[in-house]
Amino acid sequence: MKISPKPLLLLAATLGLAACESTREGLFGPSAPPAGSQGFVRGFLGGVASEEPSASAVARAVLSAGGTAGDAAAAAGFMLAVTLPSRAGLGGGGACVVYHPRRDAPEALIFMPGARQGGTATADRPAAVPMMARGLFALTTRMQGARPFEELIAPAEQMARFGAPASRALVADLAVVGGALLADPNARAVFTRPDGTALRVGDTFTNTPLGGTLTALRTQGVGDMHQGGFARRLTELVPAAGGGDMTLGELRAALPALGPALVREAGGGDRIGFLPLDGGLAAAAGYAALASGQSAEQAQARALAVAAASRSGQGSNAEALLAQADLPPGSFPALPASTALTVFDRQGGAVACIFTMNNLFGTGRMAPGTGMLLAAAPGLGAVQPPLAAAAIGWNPTLRAFRMAVAASGQQAAPMAVAGPLAAQMRRRLEPIYAVVDNSPEPGRTQLGACPGYLPGRPQECQAVSDPRGLGVALGAVD
Repeated sequence: MKISPKPLLLLAATLGLAACESTREGLFGPSAPPAGSQGFVRGFLGGVASEEPSASAVARAVLSAGGTAGDAAAAAGFMLAVTLPSRAGLGGGGACVVYHPRRDAPEALIFMPGARQGGTATADRPAAVPMMARGLFALTTRMQGARPFEELIAPAEQMARFGAPASRALVADLAVVGGALLADPNARAVFTRPDGTALRVGDTFTNTPLGGTLTALRTQGVGDMHQGGFARRLTELVPAAGGGDMTLGELRAALPALGPALVREAGGGDRIGFLPLDGGLAAAAGYAALASGQSAEQAQARALAVAAASRSGQGSNAEALLAQADLPPGSFPALPASTALTVFDRQGGAVACIFTMNNLFGTGRMAPGTGMLLAAAPGLGAVQPPLAAAAIGWNPTLRAFRMAVAASGQQAAPMAVAGPLAAQMRRRLEPIYAVVDNSPEPGRTQLGACPGYLPGRPQECQAVSDPRGLGVALGAVD
């Protein structure tokens, strides 16, 4: 199912503007400001859960600096482009469910790696149109960011230039792709040790060209990647990396889409807003099956049937598709990799995101001189988008946040969202047990939950990263 773009004149205009405010050294510079200094908060901060430790750390730092959940998620997204480029990057994109406590319901922000309009006939590894930077800027705009956007790029920029630790998540993905990725000389320069072997856990690696690209985005603005000098460079560099001829028209037209989330009742006045993509529809179907008393196996079968029907185009209307009881069983080949992130802030704002390159390390090729891996173009050859599953629970009467959940894990991702949602929202299971006992393999859930609502009882809030995975949850008090 496709979400129809809603015209956002302000958003579209600001996406084209260049950034002009320099980063404030006090936020992510060499030393943190003293306790109680202006711009930093103490006490309850919110929480973050992601699949890579550096991304969680930078998101928590943004929350500590008084940033919104959107600010923190954007900073984490840029960091993932440096520290987990196998699953997230400037050449890729993602999708988020966004909840602002002053709005009536969660919204869906879609910025998946863009489909190509042509120019791939001679490409050996067709590249997607980059969407990540514009999507992250739109995220902070929609969440009425409290920190300058340039400031959110700076930590990733510094990490790329001066060294990032190779996490278990990155090294595990490197082990899967093996020599295929390292055949690209630009990738080999980043992801190998001095002796030519692949990075090991704890190694420090740099990506100086990516640091330069992030500097350009920070100083020139994300619009430069789509309609400025950097865009013109990409039209030359993408073909050089085997990604096909990419036009300025394709880059200029690549705008995030904003629309309503798919809303379902959760009992007790609570509601859930699901991501209105096939993975989100599958999560909604799985949640409904669990709520009706079906087993986890039955719910999984129903979720995959809905996902398959949506992906095949059988239902352009989500409500009509979810109402069909006689859908054929769904089956999927191996789907591409993704990574999940959830953040909630002290005001009760929340974000649940999925990021992807449409394949591990995308095309496996870097645009020369940029340090930027190119995502694989969707719908070409065997490349399919991941089942992007994310959701946010809230109470519209109280205007209060209850729960945010997003998951990776290929075909298990929808139930890795639906299972913990049902366990916490309906059965009031503790958040950690909601994840451990209700997220099927190979699903990996990232969850933020406030059983007593937020604003309300922040002492009950928890952030949980699936303990079977390689991520980290941080918060909620400084």
